[in-house]
Amino acid sequence: MGLTDRTALYKEHVAKLLKSRHAYRCFCTQERLDSLARERNKLGLSTYYDRTCLSITEEESDERAHHAEPHVVRLVTPAQYPEYKDLVYGLVGKLKGQRLGLPNQNGFEDPVLIKSDGSPTYHLANVVDDHHMKITHVIRGVEWMPSTPKHLELYKAFGWEPPAFAHVGLLQDSNHQKLSKRDLNMDLEKMKMNGILPEALMNFVALLGWSHSMGSDFFTLHQLIDNFSMKFTKGNVVVNFGKLNYLQGLHIRKYLVEQNEYVERILDQIVTLIQEDSKIVIDPEILNGRTLREFVMALLRLETSSSFTTASTFVERHRPIFGYRQKEPGRATTRPRHELFLIAEAAQQIGDVPTDKWSVAVLKSRVASIVQDIVQKDNPNSENAENLKDPKYVNNTLFEWLRWAIVDGKHGPSMFDTIELLGRDTTLRRLEAAKLELSIIPKEDSVSSSKKI
Repeated sequence: MGLTDRTALYKEHVAKLLKSRHAYRCFCTQERLDSLARERNKLGLSTYYDRTCLSITEEESDERAHHAEPHVVRLVTPAQYPEYKDLVYGLVGKLKGQRLGLPNQNGFEDPVLIKSDGSPTYHLANVVDDHHMKITHVIRGVEWMPSTPKHLELYKAFGWEPPAFAHVGLLQDSNHQKLSKRDLNMDLEKMKMNGILPEALMNFVALLGWSHSMGSDFFTLHQLIDNFSMKFTKGNVVVNFGKLNYLQGLHIRKYLVEQNEYVERILDQIVTLIQEDSKIVIDPEILNGRTLREFVMALLRLETSSSFTTASTFVERHRPIFGYRQKEPGRATTRPRHELFLIAEAAQQIGDVPTDKWSVAVLKSRVASIVQDIVQKDNPNSENAENLKDPKYVNNTLFEWLRWAIVDGKHGPSMFDTIELLGRDTTLRRLEAAKLELSIIPKEDSVSSSKKI
């Protein structure tokens, strides 16, 4: 139904309210209303209306309206609204529709239903629309709770069965300010461009203020349908978009198993971003007979459930894997320089694993042997020889070196998975290049890096 048709529908229903005396035309000018509000405000009273026009007869009201005299249509409210049941807050107490002052100073809420230009207010439009759309449940923000008695009064005046009402907390940002639709984080078009999955977004939105006892926040659409309830927390909700990223990762993992169509779209986005990224020059050796798309799919499968967020962050994080390095020699570790040389030399022994045996299991075994060899080796010239006798210290130092040498120290999949994916030739070439870079680091260069293993 178009806007014109709906406007006619609203006027038709207002005519019924006028006929039943549940509503009346108010011909007061804006100047009079402003003056009335100022006077009542001086007396410390609410700025409600004084019902001057309620006493106008039906005949006079119709005549004045027929001659196009400007007016609004107001709802006749009761002296006290009855209690109503809210699905979140339970029984909501009685609210006064009438405010009493001194003699001749009574005020009445009597909200406007039709404005002077003939357009409906939200109070009328939402009730009429919801009834004709057969809405059974209205879930909306708590700021609408004070208006609910008015809406229920309208349902009663029309003789309609009202829907069930549930009022939920407002969405707030990290500063506890009401979340604005202008917030960039809320831009659906941007989310779509960044590859946020519809099901992940739906999962995220459903959890805002909802209490459940399922043990996990991961829900598919069908699981939400089966388990969703009206058990909302009372009070406002701080939106943590980090949770959206977490759920995005979980849904990606599920889609990877299913080979879902959304994975194909994300692959398209990632490949396009890589090809258009001026900072990335693809190292052809890493493909090893695979297409770039196949390589990206293999890398995507190595992501942990919480790692993947969007295509752009994926590319940014994995630039070093594709061949881009910051070229900052020495940004590998805070370990002593002489230890780095020893570790870098030992790391070359990974090359003892032949190409046909290049797998995570064999690489783990070889690295464990390298660590053991370093621990058992005599290092009399080392300033901190005792450190090199500690298997845990040696293991951590070796992995720090491998991550810096192979992927520029960036976080990502496990080091063994990354080495297996890149292949033997690429891994050994990067280890050798990193060792050469190490040899030109100034002795005073003190550095830091990630220690993820």
